[in-house]
Amino acid sequence: MENNASPQLYWTLLSHEEWNIHLAATSEGLCFAGSQNQPMEELVQWAKTKLPGSVLIQNDQLLQPYKDELIEYFQGRRTSFTVPFDYRGTSFQLEVWRALNDIPYGQTKSYSDIANLIQRPAAVRAVGTAIGANPILITIPCHRVIGKNGALTGYRGGMEMKKKLLQLENEAARRDGVESLA
Repeated sequence: MENNASPQLYWTLLSHEEWNIHLAATSEGLCFAGSQNQPMEELVQWAKTKLPGSVLIQNDQLLQPYKDELIEYFQGRRTSFTVPFDYRGTSFQLEVWRALNDIPYGQTKSYSDIANLIQRPAAVRAVGTAIGANPILITIPCHRVIGKNGALTGYRGGMEMKKKLLQLENEAARRDGVESLA
């Protein structure tokens, strides 16, 4: 959904084991999941840019369902998310982010694969830029995108976070008997 109104923005800090991630949602759904162990300033700057004039309101209870699903994911008990999302981006970014949701848990795709999925094979660089602008880390699985040669490439949350997420998914997929391509 593309929506440019400036809503109230509810936020919380998810703290689970080594994961500390700021989350934010509008009344429509999750719109921001930050980088691991980053300060609140990451969310504040994103809100100023993407939702200017919005009011940040801490509401741990409202965001509990989002926290619950992410904790289940970190525990290897969840492979997809059912919470609602409030995507904030251009129509091209939204198209790319939807394609990311089609990457199976425990598997990876290349930037070229994503460009082909959205039927824009020449837009590999634009796909990379759209992936880098993904505001909802983990739940929109941009960490599952790697270089065409199989190498790990950049990630807004940092390479350490990307490695941890891919390792978590690979271990859970192996444990559950799911073939992993990563």
